[in-house]
Formats: sequence, C-alpha cells, structure tokens
Amino acid sequence: MARVVVDVMPKTEILDPQGQAIVGALGRLGFSGVADVRQGKRFELELDGDVDDVTLERIASELLANTVIEDFTVSRVSS
Repeated sequence: MARVVVDVMPKTEILDPQGQAIVGALGRLGFSGVADVRQGKRFELELDGDVDDVTLERIASELLANTVIEDFTVSRVSS
C-alpha cells in the first residue's frame, strides 16, 4: 500500500490570520525569535491501487486545496 502526502499552504501574497495569531501568542508566552508563522494543512492518502501523478494532482487541486489562495505539493512517501 502506497502513501501520498499533500501539503497545502496559503500563497505568500495571501494574509494568514491564523499564522499571525500564533506569532502573537508565542510572544505573549515568552517565546522570542519567531518572526512569522504560516499555517497550512497536511493530507495523507493511503492508496490501494496504482494512482498516477496526474490523478493525484487533480485530487489536490480540485478537492484538497483552494488554488485561488493556496499552493500545494504532492509527495509519494515510502512505506
């Protein structure tokens, strides 16, 4: 059984309010030195059969990511 990881992150030009909230909380908790945080999503897909890269890209772009405001990467992980 193969595993695929799809990481989804806000595009760099898109404001990330969750990331900014984390930066603020880190400062209030006494953690210094963190200039920026970007919060994203990680999806792990377990594949039963042979799914080609084109299909995986379609799954990521049509279902897992909002490509207007998010970028994604698809990686096959060895088991």
